Amino acid sequence: MSFSEAQRPLYEVKANLFKGLAHPFRIRILELLSESAEVSVAELLSETGLEASHLSQHLSVLRRHRLVESERRGSHVYYRLAHGRAAEMLAVARELLLDILRSDGERLDDARALPALGQDRR
Repeated sequence: MSFSEAQRPLYEVKANLFKGLAHPFRIRILELLSESAEVSVAELLSETGLEASHLSQHLSVLRRHRLVESERRGSHVYYRLAHGRAAEMLAVARELLLDILRSDGERLDDARALPALGQDRR
């Protein structure tokens, strides 16, 4: 099923949302932000172990994709999730990941139980 030209921009926005999520450190940053109303850049640096320039780049991507918002107070910058639903999305994604890993673990056990092949029959 194809989509119309009118629908295309909506799919592009959705794809860009997932591009914003497409890095392990950005996921971790969002998880940290989902645990608090706001988090300072200093705390994010401490929690992620990233260099300041790398953290800044990741935060820039998250801002560009409208996943986070920032506020400067004096010499400190604080970040928060732009949408509360992002925390829900992260929770669902974690549940899905756990389901996938459980499934893979079950498949791995099934594979180990298969009869031996060729040389392995000894």
